[in-house]
Amino acid sequence: MEFGGRFGDHILPDKTNELNVAFLVERLEKRRGGTAANIAFSMALLGEHPLLCAAVGGGDFVDFAAALEAEGVDTSAVLTCDDIGTATAFITTDRDGNQLTAFYPGAMTRAAGVDLSVLSEISEVVVGADDAGAMALHVEQAGALGARLFFVPAQQIPAMRDEDLRRGLDRAWLVGGNDYEFEMIRERTGLSIDSLSASRLVAVTRGAAGSELHGPDGVSLIPPAPVSEVVDPTGAGDAYVAGLVTGFRAGASPDVAGRMGSLAAAYVVEQHGPQRHRFDVPGFRARYATAFGMALDLPTNP
Repeated sequence: MEFGGRFGDHILPDKTNELNVAFLVERLEKRRGGTAANIAFSMALLGEHPLLCAAVGGGDFVDFAAALEAEGVDTSAVLTCDDIGTATAFITTDRDGNQLTAFYPGAMTRAAGVDLSVLSEISEVVVGADDAGAMALHVEQAGALGARLFFVPAQQIPAMRDEDLRRGLDRAWLVGGNDYEFEMIRERTGLSIDSLSASRLVAVTRGAAGSELHGPDGVSLIPPAPVSEVVDPTGAGDAYVAGLVTGFRAGASPDVAGRMGSLAAAYVVEQHGPQRHRFDVPGFRARYATAFGMALDLPTNP
């Protein structure tokens, strides 16, 4: 929702203890999103066939599932909860870019019912922002599957118990997040980027400044992919993860996988919403060559 005024003009500082305000919004748009769906969507555009594992509502996910399946996402593993809605965020933005957000977790609170242990032939598992208890469970289940764990706790870092956060970090093949999130991790666990990267890969995103991939063999500095116009950054981090996972699955080096993530994120920020972008693999390869001055060289084609 977009509000044409400024929130500050309607909130009296000396009355915040009895706040009662209403905003007449000038634009209302419902957009599909969600961490798991965003990552799976961009991976499908990159030629993968990712398996979406999440808890969803009964009646309100049908059309969303059909749209994801049409792009190549496998939704057969979702847990459908008929008596509750799918997690939804309600965001109002004013003319200065300030936001008021209410988040309804809905079916996400039952994500621990998603059982990864029944799956087979799983080589990578991405554990991203979800119900904190479910994240801890899925870290354990990923280990039992023998899968490479991409651990991207993001906004759920404060919600996770210390021991669960540490276990996710310890068992990860790659830990991802932005520079602010890694500072939160350091404050919670005492583990810095340098200490984490001594035995695993660590992907640090820095917005328009690009990203870094830290590992036992050193640091790869990843430049940002050029964008035509920054329209909406929502979901760019998820697309970055999608590019990373796809690249590493194809045997790419950190330099190449990081650039794949950077370019996937560029597509997202040029559109409103995290699943409005479109590209095919040949188009992605062509833009990669233009953006970075080199061909996308992968041991196997994604």
